[in-house]
Amino acid sequence: MSTSRTAAHHNDTALGDFLPGDLGRHLGMILRGHQLALTHCVGDLPGSVRGFQLLSTVVHRDPANQQALGAHLGIDRTVLTYLIDDLVEALLVERVPAPSDRRARKIIATPHGKERLKELENKVREAEAELLVGLNVEQSAQLAHLVSELSTSIHRAQPGMNPCEAMDALG
Repeated sequence: MSTSRTAAHHNDTALGDFLPGDLGRHLGMILRGHQLALTHCVGDLPGSVRGFQLLSTVVHRDPANQQALGAHLGIDRTVLTYLIDDLVEALLVERVPAPSDRRARKIIATPHGKERLKELENKVREAEAELLVGLNVEQSAQLAHLVSELSTSIHRAQPGMNPCEAMDALG
Protein backbone atom coordinates (compact mmCIF):
# COMPACT_ATOMS: atom_id res chain seq x y z
CA MET A 1 0.00 0.00 0.00
CA SER A 2 1.39 3.43 -0.87
CA THR A 3 2.11 6.01 1.80
CA SER A 4 -0.66 8.31 0.56
CA ARG A 5 -3.12 5.39 0.52
CA THR A 6 -2.13 4.44 4.07
CA ALA A 7 -2.55 8.03 5.25
CA ALA A 8 -5.92 8.32 3.50
CA HIS A 9 -7.08 5.05 5.06
CA HIS A 10 -5.82 6.14 8.49
CA ASN A 11 -7.75 9.42 8.33
CA ASP A 12 -10.97 7.55 7.46
CA THR A 13 -11.07 5.84 10.84
CA ALA A 14 -13.46 6.87 13.58
CA LEU A 15 -10.58 8.31 15.59
CA GLY A 16 -9.06 10.46 12.86
CA ASP A 17 -5.33 10.94 13.41
CA PHE A 18 -5.10 8.81 16.58
CA LEU A 19 -2.71 5.91 16.30
CA PRO A 20 -4.11 2.53 17.33
CA GLY A 21 -3.86 2.42 21.12
CA ASP A 22 -3.74 6.20 21.60
CA LEU A 23 -7.35 6.30 22.80
CA GLY A 24 -6.56 3.89 25.63
CA ARG A 25 -3.44 5.78 26.62
CA HIS A 26 -5.30 9.09 26.74
CA LEU A 27 -8.26 7.62 28.63
CA GLY A 28 -5.85 5.97 31.07
CA MET A 29 -4.09 9.28 31.68
CA ILE A 30 -7.40 11.05 32.29
CA LEU A 31 -8.63 8.25 34.56
CA ARG A 32 -5.38 8.25 36.52
CA GLY A 33 -5.50 12.03 36.94
CA HIS A 34 -9.11 11.82 38.08
CA GLN A 35 -8.34 8.98 40.48
CA LEU A 36 -5.46 10.90 42.06
CA ALA A 37 -7.56 14.08 42.37
CA LEU A 38 -10.48 12.21 43.96
CA THR A 39 -8.23 10.28 46.30
CA HIS A 40 -6.76 13.58 47.47
CA CYS A 41 -10.29 14.95 48.10
CA VAL A 42 -11.92 11.92 49.74
CA GLY A 43 -8.95 9.89 51.00
CA ASP A 44 -9.95 10.21 54.66
CA LEU A 45 -13.42 8.75 53.98
CA PRO A 46 -13.78 5.03 54.75
CA GLY A 47 -13.23 3.27 51.45
CA SER A 48 -11.78 6.43 49.88
CA VAL A 49 -13.11 6.81 46.30
CA ARG A 50 -15.36 3.75 46.55
CA GLY A 51 -16.80 5.06 49.81
CA PHE A 52 -17.50 8.39 48.14
CA GLN A 53 -19.14 6.66 45.16
CA LEU A 54 -21.29 4.56 47.48
CA LEU A 55 -22.38 7.52 49.58
CA SER A 56 -23.15 9.55 46.44
CA THR A 57 -25.14 6.69 44.92
CA VAL A 58 -27.17 6.19 48.09
CA VAL A 59 -28.04 9.89 48.28
CA HIS A 60 -28.57 10.71 44.60
CA ARG A 61 -29.78 7.42 43.08
CA ASP A 62 -31.62 5.84 46.03
CA PRO A 63 -31.11 2.16 45.06
CA ALA A 64 -33.92 -0.13 46.23
CA ASN A 65 -31.66 -2.42 48.26
CA GLN A 66 -28.08 -3.40 48.97
CA GLN A 67 -28.00 -5.75 45.95
CA ALA A 68 -29.11 -2.96 43.58
CA LEU A 69 -26.47 -0.68 45.12
CA GLY A 70 -23.73 -3.24 44.47
CA ALA A 71 -24.96 -3.82 40.91
CA HIS A 72 -24.97 -0.09 40.18
CA LEU A 73 -21.44 0.37 41.49
CA GLY A 74 -20.11 -2.90 40.11
CA ILE A 75 -18.76 -3.88 43.51
CA ASP A 76 -18.49 -7.51 44.58
CA ARG A 77 -21.00 -8.46 47.30
CA THR A 78 -18.31 -9.31 49.86
CA VAL A 79 -16.34 -6.11 49.23
CA LEU A 80 -19.59 -4.13 49.35
CA THR A 81 -20.50 -5.59 52.76
CA TYR A 82 -17.16 -4.56 54.27
CA LEU A 83 -17.38 -1.10 52.70
CA ILE A 84 -20.88 -0.58 54.09
CA ASP A 85 -19.72 -1.83 57.50
CA ASP A 86 -16.97 0.82 57.50
CA LEU A 87 -19.40 3.58 56.48
CA VAL A 88 -21.92 2.44 59.13
CA GLU A 89 -19.17 2.54 61.76
CA ALA A 90 -18.33 6.11 60.64
CA LEU A 91 -22.05 7.01 61.09
CA LEU A 92 -22.38 7.98 57.40
CA VAL A 93 -24.94 5.33 56.35
CA GLU A 94 -27.24 2.85 57.98
CA ARG A 95 -28.95 -0.38 56.97
CA VAL A 96 -32.74 -0.43 57.12
CA PRO A 97 -35.25 -3.01 55.92
CA ALA A 98 -35.96 -2.55 52.20
CA PRO A 99 -39.59 -1.47 51.64
CA SER A 100 -39.97 -3.92 48.74
CA ASP A 101 -38.60 -6.93 50.65
CA ARG A 102 -38.28 -6.88 54.43
CA ARG A 103 -35.57 -9.59 54.25
CA ALA A 104 -33.36 -7.33 52.13
CA ARG A 105 -31.50 -4.28 53.38
CA LYS A 106 -31.60 -0.78 51.97
CA ILE A 107 -28.66 1.53 52.59
CA ILE A 108 -29.55 5.10 53.47
CA ALA A 109 -27.39 8.07 54.35
CA THR A 110 -27.54 9.46 57.85
CA PRO A 111 -27.90 13.23 58.32
CA HIS A 112 -24.15 13.29 59.07
CA GLY A 113 -23.52 11.29 55.87
CA LYS A 114 -25.54 13.75 53.77
CA GLU A 115 -23.64 16.70 55.23
CA ARG A 116 -20.30 14.98 54.72
CA LEU A 117 -21.24 14.21 51.10
CA LYS A 118 -22.00 17.89 50.44
CA GLU A 119 -18.55 18.83 51.76
CA LEU A 120 -16.86 16.16 49.67
CA GLU A 121 -18.82 17.04 46.53
CA ASN A 122 -17.61 20.63 46.80
CA LYS A 123 -14.01 19.40 46.99
CA VAL A 124 -14.54 16.96 44.11
CA ARG A 125 -16.23 19.64 41.98
CA GLU A 126 -13.18 21.90 42.44
CA ALA A 127 -10.76 19.04 41.70
CA GLU A 128 -12.64 18.07 38.54
CA ALA A 129 -12.66 21.69 37.39
CA GLU A 130 -8.90 21.78 37.94
CA LEU A 131 -8.52 18.56 35.96
CA LEU A 132 -10.38 20.21 33.05
CA VAL A 133 -8.44 23.48 33.26
CA GLY A 134 -7.15 23.02 29.69
CA LEU A 135 -10.69 23.10 28.31
CA ASN A 136 -13.14 25.97 28.09
CA VAL A 137 -16.64 25.68 29.59
CA GLU A 138 -18.22 24.54 26.32
CA GLN A 139 -15.53 21.91 25.74
CA SER A 140 -15.87 20.65 29.32
CA ALA A 141 -19.64 20.28 28.93
CA GLN A 142 -19.18 18.55 25.57
CA LEU A 143 -16.62 16.16 27.05
CA ALA A 144 -18.94 15.33 29.97
CA HIS A 145 -21.81 14.66 27.56
CA LEU A 146 -19.72 12.49 25.23
CA VAL A 147 -18.17 10.49 28.07
CA SER A 148 -21.65 9.88 29.52
CA GLU A 149 -22.99 8.75 26.12
CA LEU A 150 -20.06 6.41 25.55
CA SER A 151 -20.24 4.99 29.08
CA THR A 152 -23.98 4.33 28.72
CA SER A 153 -23.45 2.65 25.35
CA ILE A 154 -20.72 0.39 26.70
CA HIS A 155 -22.78 -0.46 29.79
CA ARG A 156 -25.75 -1.45 27.61
CA ALA A 157 -23.51 -3.72 25.52
CA GLN A 158 -21.72 -5.18 28.56
CA PRO A 159 -23.97 -4.71 31.61
CA GLY A 160 -21.80 -6.85 33.88
CA MET A 161 -18.69 -4.76 33.29
CA ASN A 162 -17.12 -3.60 36.54
CA PRO A 163 -15.68 -0.05 36.40
CA CYS A 164 -13.90 -0.63 39.71
CA GLU A 165 -11.67 -3.23 38.02
CA ALA A 166 -10.34 -0.51 35.72
CA MET A 167 -9.56 1.68 38.72
CA ASP A 168 -7.89 -1.24 40.52
CA ALA A 169 -5.76 -2.02 37.45
CA LEU A 170 -4.33 1.50 37.55
CA GLY A 171 -2.97 0.99 41.06
